[in-house]
Amino acid sequence: MASLNLLIAVCLAYVALLFVVAFGAERAALRGKAAWLRSPLVYTLSLSIYCTAWTFYGAVGYAARSGMEYLTIYIGPSLVMVGWFWAVRKMVRIGRSQKITSVADLISSRYGKSNRLAVLVTILAVVGTTPYIALQLQSVTLSVASFSQADAAARPLGDQNSTAFWVAAGLAFFTVLFGTRNLDANERHHGVVMAIAVEAVVKLFALLAVGIFVVWGINGGIGDTFARIDASPLGDWQIKGDRWAGLTCLSAAAFLTLPRMFQVLVVENEEERHLRTASWAFPLYLLLMSLFVVPIAVTGLALLPADSNPDLFVLSVPLALGNNGLALLSFLGGFSSATSMVIVASIALSTMVSNHIVMPIWLSTQGGGAMVSGDVRHVVILARRLSIIGVLLLGYLYYRISGGSTALAAIGLISFSGVAQFLPALIGGLFWRAANRIGALAGLILGGTLWLWCLFLPSFGPDVILPASVLESGPFGIGWLRPWSMFGISGMDPLVHGVFWSLLLNTLAFVAGSLFTFPTPMERLQGAQFVNVFDHSAATRSWSGGMAQSEDLMIMAQRIVGAQEAQALFARAAQAQGLQGYLPEPTPEFLQMLERELAGSVGAATAHAMIGQITGGANVSVQDLLAVADETAQIMEHSSQLEAKSAELARTARQLRAANEKLTALSVQKDAFLSQISHELRTPMTSIRAFSEILRDTEGLDDAGKAKYAGIIHGEAIRLTRLLDDLLDLSVLENGQVNLNIRQGGLSEILDHAIAATGAETGRMVLVRKGLNDVTLNTDMDRLAQVFINLIANAQKYCDADHPVLTIDTQVKDGQLLVDFIDNGTGIGAEAQDVIFEKFSRIGDQQAGGAGLGLAICREIMARLGGAILYLPGQQGAAFRVRLPLPVRMAAQ
Repeated sequence: MASLNLLIAVCLAYVALLFVVAFGAERAALRGKAAWLRSPLVYTLSLSIYCTAWTFYGAVGYAARSGMEYLTIYIGPSLVMVGWFWAVRKMVRIGRSQKITSVADLISSRYGKSNRLAVLVTILAVVGTTPYIALQLQSVTLSVASFSQADAAARPLGDQNSTAFWVAAGLAFFTVLFGTRNLDANERHHGVVMAIAVEAVVKLFALLAVGIFVVWGINGGIGDTFARIDASPLGDWQIKGDRWAGLTCLSAAAFLTLPRMFQVLVVENEEERHLRTASWAFPLYLLLMSLFVVPIAVTGLALLPADSNPDLFVLSVPLALGNNGLALLSFLGGFSSATSMVIVASIALSTMVSNHIVMPIWLSTQGGGAMVSGDVRHVVILARRLSIIGVLLLGYLYYRISGGSTALAAIGLISFSGVAQFLPALIGGLFWRAANRIGALAGLILGGTLWLWCLFLPSFGPDVILPASVLESGPFGIGWLRPWSMFGISGMDPLVHGVFWSLLLNTLAFVAGSLFTFPTPMERLQGAQFVNVFDHSAATRSWSGGMAQSEDLMIMAQRIVGAQEAQALFARAAQAQGLQGYLPEPTPEFLQMLERELAGSVGAATAHAMIGQITGGANVSVQDLLAVADETAQIMEHSSQLEAKSAELARTARQLRAANEKLTALSVQKDAFLSQISHELRTPMTSIRAFSEILRDTEGLDDAGKAKYAGIIHGEAIRLTRLLDDLLDLSVLENGQVNLNIRQGGLSEILDHAIAATGAETGRMVLVRKGLNDVTLNTDMDRLAQVFINLIANAQKYCDADHPVLTIDTQVKDGQLLVDFIDNGTGIGAEAQDVIFEKFSRIGDQQAGGAGLGLAICREIMARLGGAILYLPGQQGAAFRVRLPLPVRMAAQ
């Protein structure tokens, strides 16, 4: 029979071996001979801490109770490493560029380096990991009890709680010794990682040895093993869709969010390229770990008594058949699975507690803050060591309170669902730039509360923390708040129910909080750096030297990383700046580099706060703004496009309405023009025809009569010719076929000619001339006079004042000649101002005569002369302005 004393001796020897391995790895790293420690094989084996006592012992028990459902625990991580490799690589790149020390550090850094968010993540991580640590203690305690029962010579093992306590104490001692030797997270825990790699080999070898023994030593080969499986209840392949999908997603989420997995996956990563090896090697490792789970479970159910604990089949089957050596090897495999998980989880959690809870509280109690003298390293190391002890103590207390009777798989799934609450904030922070701190806090608080209510507190059992009446009827008899029937939905598996509601409401709160609140500048900068990490692998430069002194920064750095390390760091920075000595200028680049170095020791949020105390704050540099310019543009792009399209549609609608109104007015004017032009052509033609017939047919007409009728015919012919000339003139101007006669002349000369041609000075209209007269022009004098004549003639024709007055005001402004023609009539209505320069348009009373071509001709003439004619609204009467560029010498006077 197996000897309990031999078990204890082997266990102590194994622990001593791990000490030697860890110590040797640490010494090799210090001597710079750690190349073999940085191999992808060691990194892949370190990921094996996912396979804890749950998977070593509990997977067999899980299979014995639930059939093939145990595979979901292996499928989830495999899918992440194979199908989501790019996301894992992104996490590792962010961890290295931002000097991330834990999952709480990553989430807080992403959301503006918020320590409040880091505290919430830390508390939830500690509470969520506590059941898992209790699971490891329970597995070791149960395995020791199995050996005690098999050893007839040994005294019965009394209180198993004492065994759990001493196991926790031993693990705490090992973790404190090798897990807190340095502060800088970038100086990897080579000793711990190497010890974990050794344990990974031991537990895989042990499980494969037991599996080979079961298949070929007990069942007689693969064929007989399959026959036994087919004959057992496990051979009935039953899949509950909701459980399989839920557990697969849960295990995948836990692989990314478990503090211990984040520690080895991101923090302990030496080279990003190691992920390529791990992407296929780690799923292969999981495959080997799960290869013999079903044969061991089936054999244990067939050979052992019905009341045997399925969680211990890996150990109890060899013991029952008297294979003591294999039983010892199996115990070491389970012991390795438990201890590796507890060690790494304790390191990760202690770092989170120290960086985000202890250090901020300690800094707030110091009067001088970051600039107070004294070495702070002992505070950080002491905080981490006490945190390790505290974490293991919590695990032990959970084990005591829960009674240690719950199946290992059930305990593990509760922990998985707890840390899975980090997933929305984590994934959203990696891929969604609009995610912000408010959304992350809201999601974590709501999701964490539901997880506590639906899964964690009920895991202790009825009447331990929650009364049985609450579990059955809900608090205060409110049935829809029962932990396993939230919102009145019953019939679901309790685990799937709790995971579904906690993650659903967590995600909804995260998205809603991010959509309805705006991120701070620091969040926007960090968001750009995280989401676009492959474009911006360096951390955000957000510091300004301000009032910082290099001496103060040196003192602070020495207190955290040590005197020699700080002096070397500052000397390198000074040399890079081209300075002598070891005090560099506190440039934004240097401050950011210093923050990254300190973050490796005390976390990003604490390092940011300490430098902020010395520098007096942070500002946003041009580089920062450029880094998030693309983000800002994309955030507002959709809204801007919608606004632009709306404005464009409104503008187009206005233009269409204006064009339609203009076309309607022009159509009316065209009809009037056709009517008028036919009248204008018919009237002289009728007169010419009539009086020519009189001259032809009337006999005895005297000379006076002949002269009278000939004069009428001549006048009507002139009138007809003038109309035809206007039509031809407009056609020539519009087609650009006009030849200009450019010559130099005076403005007064043109105005005098126009006034004389219209007879304005001798008519009933009073003419007032203001402004300049001696302006020299270089233009087509005849065409410009034609414009002036038309405007004066229109004023004479259409001004409806009792005493008409026409004011001609001349001025020079900005190198242009401005000539305004303003009468004192009622002017032109607003509805006609848009069409007065169009063809066929006529001003005022239709009986005033004219074909409506004068202003259209004026517009074309001024366009050819390089000027313009326009109507001036808001004057006393009708007002037109003629604008003409002056020669360069005139414009300069």
